[in-house]
Amino acid sequence: MNETDNTKTNQALFEQARQLIPGGVNSPVRAFGSVGGTPYFVERAEGPHVHDVEGRRYIDYVQSYGPSILGHAHPAIVDAVVAAAARGTSYGAPTENEVLIAAEMVGRVPGLEMVRLVSSGTEAVMSAIRLARGTTGRDKIVKFAGNYHGHSDSLLVAGGSGVAQQGLIGSEGVTPGAVADTIVAPYNEVPELDDSIAVVVVEPIAANMGLVAPVTGFLEGLRTECDRVGALLIFDEVITGFRLCRGGAAEWYGVAPDIWCFGKVIGGGLPMGAFGASTKIMSNLAPLGGVYQAGTLSGNPLATAAGLAAMSRLDTAAYEQLTAIATSLQEGMSGAFANAGVAAVMPRVGPLVGLFFTDTAPTEFDGAKAAADNGVYRRFFHGMLDRGVAFAPGAYEAIFVSLAHGPTQIEETVVACREVAAELTAG
Repeated sequence: MNETDNTKTNQALFEQARQLIPGGVNSPVRAFGSVGGTPYFVERAEGPHVHDVEGRRYIDYVQSYGPSILGHAHPAIVDAVVAAAARGTSYGAPTENEVLIAAEMVGRVPGLEMVRLVSSGTEAVMSAIRLARGTTGRDKIVKFAGNYHGHSDSLLVAGGSGVAQQGLIGSEGVTPGAVADTIVAPYNEVPELDDSIAVVVVEPIAANMGLVAPVTGFLEGLRTECDRVGALLIFDEVITGFRLCRGGAAEWYGVAPDIWCFGKVIGGGLPMGAFGASTKIMSNLAPLGGVYQAGTLSGNPLATAAGLAAMSRLDTAAYEQLTAIATSLQEGMSGAFANAGVAAVMPRVGPLVGLFFTDTAPTEFDGAKAAADNGVYRRFFHGMLDRGVAFAPGAYEAIFVSLAHGPTQIEETVVACREVAAELTAG
């Protein structure tokens, strides 16, 4: 395909991409490997919609896997980014907006006293693990099967989301030594710890294996067990942070970790992550302490501008609206499946929604995997996509609504779901 070719198609672009980019994509799930078919290439987006290069519009429930909480191309975010870019795109020096967004986060989350900005959720969790090890002087990590914490070596084992979509239990290229200190426990079961454990890292709501909520007592049990042996507790709130509610999962469940990790929403759609803790713990981080972490683009002025524009609009009323939108979608789709006799459950926690084609909502990874492996999601996905509704191209992802989704989009989605549910029943 040359630069003068105006007959772009998804198929032609994918074929070209596969010659230049491994698998044709820059993040594996985008290749449609677990659902089959050709990915759509997005040309532009606005509000609740994305448009592909062939001119087709989709109601979008991917929303960049969470960051676009206001909807795509929100005018306030666009204006903030344009204004920031006009002043320069990167300085390698401190800016006022870094201070302002740190203050915004600290002001929302009780117990969070200092944050360090980074460029992704993966980087945030990787750095938080190093900080926990440096703070405790211990080596071992406990994570939970099906929880995804990014692609750093020690956390890829038994990961959800993109790792599970590829049918992998980890990754080639990760040495046995890199995961020798990583212990994997079943989600929703409190493991017995000992004094070799530096840190327990957990998705407080597992949103990378569909959507699996913590059972009563799980997070409280982790807090108690970590305190018993002197281990630190990390909440990976890359997805839940500032999407679930104003103060994230710690506020929602009334359980505070020692270290928080954030991403997605805080960048307003641009690459940004953060990790934070008490002043005492964060004082172990360079330049105050001996735990080193750095990043040339950390606190990027475009990302902080976008993040501040997004966060400033996320008040109590916004979260109530977001939850109402999610509830309407969940109830409408659940009714469509029930009326057609399709075995499906749609767990919801506030504005977060999941979908499993099974009779009972899973509480751990084995149950989520069984639902993902039965093949129904693939048929559902393509049936909805053919009707102009885009869900994530894999059964392990949550469903993301935005404040731009309105009654019209929800009703169109439910109508399409009724049709697809009837097709699923017909076999």
